[in-house]
Amino acid sequence: MECDGILLGMGNPLLDISAVVNQDFLNKYDIKPNNAILAEDKHLPMYDEMAAMPTVEYIAGGATQNSIRVAQWMLPFSGATSYMGSVGKDKYGAEMKKNATASGVNVHYYEDETAPTGTCAVCVLDGERSLVANLSAANCYKVDHLKRLENWALVEKAKFYYIAGFFLTVSPESIQLVAEHAAANNKVFSMNLSAPFICEFFKDPQERALPYMDFVFGNETEARTFSKVHGWETDNVEEIALKISQWPKASGTHKRTTVITQGADPVVVAEDGKVNLFPVIPLPKEKLVDTNGAGDAFVGGFLSQLVQGKPIAECVRAGCYASNVIIQRPGCTYPEKPDFA
Repeated sequence: MECDGILLGMGNPLLDISAVVNQDFLNKYDIKPNNAILAEDKHLPMYDEMAAMPTVEYIAGGATQNSIRVAQWMLPFSGATSYMGSVGKDKYGAEMKKNATASGVNVHYYEDETAPTGTCAVCVLDGERSLVANLSAANCYKVDHLKRLENWALVEKAKFYYIAGFFLTVSPESIQLVAEHAAANNKVFSMNLSAPFICEFFKDPQERALPYMDFVFGNETEARTFSKVHGWETDNVEEIALKISQWPKASGTHKRTTVITQGADPVVVAEDGKVNLFPVIPLPKEKLVDTNGAGDAFVGGFLSQLVQGKPIAECVRAGCYASNVIIQRPGCTYPEKPDFA
């Protein structure tokens, strides 16, 4: 099978500034546990405050980039993945490129000359993470970069695409271009609900992309928010997953599969009018380091098997394996080699 550049991701590359914080810190900056938001002016001082904390760590991040790095880690061949997004022309952008390239991912960053590389505050309390993203340069991605010959070549070469919902805030035009290419060429296009605020405040671009999605990923909180926004009047995650899977499609080549994770509870998979539940790997509380990147890792593991033509059950098993590895380490990091059998 031809695997060179088979999987392409697009998203917001961010440098994670991760630290263990206390409840007072969350209260001070009005941050809810286990949530993801965009930074407002009131949040800006928190980055320097976290940088001065003894537990601080800097990790290459951004939801899509995490998933693509994990997929590449899980795949038995190098060069299978590519990634595009926008960084600043600075040391953080250079460091991120070095990290991603070392992970085996073919990165084609747009380098913005006016804004610094985006950062994401990862506030860890009792193992749960809350994310506050200051997009900066990540917010400056231009569709013209995607249309450049050397970058569009990555789109042409790929057979699978993954874009986190966060990119809807930056370049919905780029998402539509890739989605339409996938539909016209019988390729597989997937996205993530990503955060409640995406479902609430970026409903229109999300709805424009949804008909093109062959796989929709998300967690139970995002699924319930999606249901509420669309007036479905149900909190039942299985029902919601089924309804998302039955949303009209732009192309009939592939059915839509909805995959919803629920933390320690079973993964919900809806397709063909049916729902299946898959248990996750149990983890004792004392082994949990932090949940940052758990959902991203799940998607990366899942996609690593999907691109190899494996059945859905095997894709879910790989997703559960990858997220189980990641939550036992700080941020979205992993050992040198996977031991996924």
